[in-house]
Amino acid sequence: MIELLSTKGLPATGRAAAWGEIYATRMSHVEFVPENKDQFDAELKFSDFGPVKLARLSVESCTVERTKSHIVHETNRPYNFLLQAEGASTFYHCGKESRLSEGDFVLCDTGLPHHFQTDGPSVTVMVRVPGKLLGTYLPTPEQFCGEHLGSATGMTGTVAAMVHELTKGDRELGPIFENRVSRYLLEMISMSYTMGVESVQNASAIAWQRRKDVIQYIEDNLRDPELSPATISSGLRLSPRYLRTIFAPGGEKMSAYILRRRLEECARQMGNMAWSAHTLTEIAFSWGFNSAAHFTRTFNEKYGLAPREYRKLALGRD
Repeated sequence: MIELLSTKGLPATGRAAAWGEIYATRMSHVEFVPENKDQFDAELKFSDFGPVKLARLSVESCTVERTKSHIVHETNRPYNFLLQAEGASTFYHCGKESRLSEGDFVLCDTGLPHHFQTDGPSVTVMVRVPGKLLGTYLPTPEQFCGEHLGSATGMTGTVAAMVHELTKGDRELGPIFENRVSRYLLEMISMSYTMGVESVQNASAIAWQRRKDVIQYIEDNLRDPELSPATISSGLRLSPRYLRTIFAPGGEKMSAYILRRRLEECARQMGNMAWSAHTLTEIAFSWGFNSAAHFTRTFNEKYGLAPREYRKLALGRD
């Protein structure tokens, strides 16, 4: 049976916050930050389909963020396969940035922080799968979290069409057939990811889990200017050599990862009107930089623009 939730009838003042509370009763605790605070509409259609949940979220232009404060430890926390059904968005998760167009997928671990920003009105379809169940179809899902799966890759187009069809909800299959179809859907999604996403397959499941723990530690402490491989090693009680070993499958050095993530968070805030009253130095220092010159140089190297010019373009200013 399909359930429907929407912002219809909610007061204009505080509507996004009220919608966030309603959304949390059926999905996860997140914060909705609309681009236009005076006009925000959203709708969620969802239903259980065998062992998975299918949910279709329609929103106006906004940012949806799940932070550390929203997360409660769960032994069998769900994963979400997100399909960009309409519009476009940018999804940030596990230190990765994915630009999503219609028909693209990205995998999200709900037990880790993430956020996505829509480029106008957006429709996202979520295939919500318990972690233990997903592990039987996609071993070490940690390596795929945040990875962009393009609509033209492998079987992705077929999977997207199947998800669209299942969310129409205009027919009842019955429990037996729902279970069979959901298993087939998970097989197809698993095949698409293993075919379409470049990954290091020779790392063990334990190594990928340990790497995810390191990434979570980094994300939780990204604002600390003292954060370094040495402090991470000490904080996690791992030898520096072992720490380098378990981080290696991602193909990026730990110090480079830390710098990249700080720059990405600075860029995100610089493009947000809510932070327009804060200076570039304030934003940079709030994300662990302790040298304005170092921030400016590394930002220019990554984005090809000085921070001030980047901000002007991102905010649409002359």
